[in-house]
Amino acid sequence: MATEKEVRMAIDEAMKARRQWSNLSWVVRSSILVKAAEFISTRYRFELNASTMLGQSKNAYQAEIDASCELIDFLRFNVHFLSEIYKQQPLSGAGMHNRMEWRALEGFVLAITPFNFTAIGGNLPTSAAMCGNTVVWKPANTQIYSANMFMKVLREAGLPDGVINLIYVDGPTIGKVCFNNKDFAGVHFTGSTGVFNNMWETIGKNMNMYKSYPRIVGETGGKDFVIAHKSADVDVTVTALLRGAFEFQGQKCSAASRAYIPSNLANAIKKKLVAGVESMKMGTTEDFTNFINAVIDVKSFDKIKSYIDAAKRSKKASILVGGKCDKTQGYFIQPTIIETTDPKYATMCEEIFGPVLTIYVYPANEFEKTLDIVNTTSAYALTGAVISNDRYATDIATAKLRHSAGNFYINDKPTGAVVGQQPFGGARASGTNDKAGSMINLYRWLSARTIKETYVAATDYRYSFLNEA
Repeated sequence: MATEKEVRMAIDEAMKARRQWSNLSWVVRSSILVKAAEFISTRYRFELNASTMLGQSKNAYQAEIDASCELIDFLRFNVHFLSEIYKQQPLSGAGMHNRMEWRALEGFVLAITPFNFTAIGGNLPTSAAMCGNTVVWKPANTQIYSANMFMKVLREAGLPDGVINLIYVDGPTIGKVCFNNKDFAGVHFTGSTGVFNNMWETIGKNMNMYKSYPRIVGETGGKDFVIAHKSADVDVTVTALLRGAFEFQGQKCSAASRAYIPSNLANAIKKKLVAGVESMKMGTTEDFTNFINAVIDVKSFDKIKSYIDAAKRSKKASILVGGKCDKTQGYFIQPTIIETTDPKYATMCEEIFGPVLTIYVYPANEFEKTLDIVNTTSAYALTGAVISNDRYATDIATAKLRHSAGNFYINDKPTGAVVGQQPFGGARASGTNDKAGSMINLYRWLSARTIKETYVAATDYRYSFLNEA
């Protein structure tokens, strides 16, 4: 684990590498990342997947779509998006040429990445680096294995020393050093809303010391919803909930965490949800038949268990299925579905980040009223879904929930955004909505300079209107 000394060393290395790296053509910088993507798709595919399975407790399928597929997509699509940005040039009038130069930020970028996605861990530092910035990268302590593996790939692909500086350090230490450095130019963050809010406050208080206004980009928490209309297909709804809530043990900021079920379909949906959970096999990642694996650590286990225990005691909630928790050999929590009679019950409002889904049965003819409840229940606004075979109802939900989710799904689970197809990010307490995996995000790591070259320069200050008639 690093101390303040090593963090300062990482910043120094980033600043030493900055000039030479930023002066490289963007094509050269991008070629390194494309090469890294090729390595991940071939020689390092299984090794990176395995590091994610062992280090982050992802099953083989979840590791493949994360550590390989999504990370490859981030690397390749970001290169494509940057090329599109460089194509955008201003008009030139007669006798002049105008051009737009896309510079790196003037300083270093801090990337702080979460445990739950190897792809996010790789994207946050490389997207900024591709734009010419040098980066200090702090991964979550529970993701250091796959982060180290990815750095190995980057170095073999030709990334120069000092461009991305991977460091294992606690959050307060890196924040204290980086946010009090005059060369701090931006932070690319995925993590909790509380941590992000504290970072923003600290940066605001330190504004007088920075060379320029730092870019603050963050994707934070979520309390993601699924609402089924009375016309919904039962099997579609059940599948969206089982996959959306319990893949990777619900440890996704996009995971389905609260569901609103119409009374006319409630019995059928609940019966199939119970059967689905009871059919799920739980165990370690080495056994590929396990759908559910351990949660990330003891802190997470204890937090999730506290919500389940509270539901068992509550008069407003009951355990529909699951609820067993065992940490004798790994941190295993059985997928749990809570049914509540209170749409503002704690597990309908608060982020849990585990395999817990809470459902609320609403009167089938009160769809629009329930949409208002969905919109006002949570401070978050990351992902959400509506399941409906009534096009009018779908349109009403899409409009009423306009600000409830940055990624909105129709007849699907609220997880599984694909780079280049569903740019990801939310607003409200879910972050700055800068849409990782799109041009929107890359603009945050670029500083534009407009250059005008005049071919025939003026030689007299007087304009023609000054001449006598």
